[in-house]
Amino acid sequence: MTDWNIDRAATILLEAETDKKDRGPITDEWPGLDLDTAYRVQDEILCRKIESGHHVVGVKLGLTSRAKQLRMGVKSPSTAWLTDQMALPAGTPLHTADLIHPRVEPEIVFVLGEPLSGPGITGPRALEAVSHVYGGLEVIDSRYKDFKFTLPDVVADNASSARFVVGGVARRPDELDLALEACLLAVDGDVVDSATGAAVQGHPAEALALAANALAERNQSLEPGWIVMTGGMTDAVFVEPGVEVSAAFSNLGTVTLRCE
Repeated sequence: MTDWNIDRAATILLEAETDKKDRGPITDEWPGLDLDTAYRVQDEILCRKIESGHHVVGVKLGLTSRAKQLRMGVKSPSTAWLTDQMALPAGTPLHTADLIHPRVEPEIVFVLGEPLSGPGITGPRALEAVSHVYGGLEVIDSRYKDFKFTLPDVVADNASSARFVVGGVARRPDELDLALEACLLAVDGDVVDSATGAAVQGHPAEALALAANALAERNQSLEPGWIVMTGGMTDAVFVEPGVEVSAAFSNLGTVTLRCE
């Protein structure tokens, strides 16, 4: 195969995920990969996963915080898909051998109580569609060497999606000031980072609105019951066997992930 296209990019990224082997950015070999085409690659990967038994359970926002954008060298957020086979039930360990080079980050998580469709969705309107808010941890695992990529690369790679954990404390959005909801990220009990919800687009509801409006550009929408991971509040931390990561939120409890 010498010519790049959506099918080839999807095949190569799925093979990297399955084989647990990273590679250089696709844009190094396919400089014509633009953002619209990258989302078509992402959707093709999702279609293949659905064919293999996955079920869509929601979406995630990637690179929503300034810390993550600086860390990854990109300037814009992205959207990606969550499936049931990415979910880790509470207390289930993360098997790091199943991934390439996992990192973990804390997030504010929404569960939708009604459909949400763009365009023109604002943060306050988006929040009206939320039934409950949770704390969570996302495990990201780029299929690119050293997490080095352009925005089209990471979009095609489903925003480095791998696994996610949703905490056990549910709150209604009107019970919280989400911009001020604080989180302490700890590794083996030592606090390594902290942030508030304001780190995510100024307010996590703005990330939700961004997702609804971005999906509308692709004739897609957010469905009731879906989970929305609003994006990393802090930079992500590398994990390895034996490590325990926890995110202690002001009002959303503590979410813990043990790595094996």
